[in-house]
Amino acid sequence: MSQFTTHFIGKLIGKNLWEVHEEFEYHVGCYPSEEVIKVPVGFKTDFASVPRLLWMIISPIDEHGKAAVVHDYCYYIAYDKKKRCDDIFREGLIVLRVPKWKVVCMYWSVRIFGWVAWLKHRIKRG
Repeated sequence: MSQFTTHFIGKLIGKNLWEVHEEFEYHVGCYPSEEVIKVPVGFKTDFASVPRLLWMIISPIDEHGKAAVVHDYCYYIAYDKKKRCDDIFREGLIVLRVPKWKVVCMYWSVRIFGWVAWLKHRIKRG
């Protein structure tokens, strides 16, 4: 099974903006894996981009936090195709034992609405 092998250590640096203070990693697919995503020190994330109206149902910061940071990083660096990044996010949610209903909601939210963030990072990178 996939695995987060290190803890998230970060600091709130602005409204809904966190900065990674220690590199952490996620092994995709199984542990140990040859496919390891390493989120570097200094990376900035908002965790899950949940509209404020829905925060009572799904908080931006919750048990899904590490999977959300890895997903943000995958989008940021254009790790692979968008669907692959979204599938890694879903896998991370399952590894973190996020309730199934929340996994389904969060996964389909990024599949449908994640294009905004995906394209923003493509434009920034040229």
